[in-house]
Amino acid sequence: MLIAFSVAPSGTGREDGSVHVAVAAAVRVVRESGLPHRTTSMFTEIEGPDWDTVMDVVKRATEAVMPFGSRVSLVLKADIRPGFTGELDGKIERLERAIDEAE
Repeated sequence: MLIAFSVAPSGTGREDGSVHVAVAAAVRVVRESGLPHRTTSMFTEIEGPDWDTVMDVVKRATEAVMPFGSRVSLVLKADIRPGFTGELDGKIERLERAIDEAE
């Protein structure tokens, strides 16, 4: 199961509106989970064996952001494909092959 999520506080009181310190707290939780993951400028993707494992990490990452603002926004997208592992990289590899083959 793959989850792409973005979590950020609002009501931080920061003049510049930056949320990087709060996001760092969330990403730290993901990294410490030991699950395969990737962080980009907009989302963090994690891969795990089941709902409970992956959603526990998302919940803890969200809780890590809560102290940084008066509210928290969570955006989540899931790819639920039982029996498949290694899809964090596998999907990208298949996409790149398809692009190469089309040229």
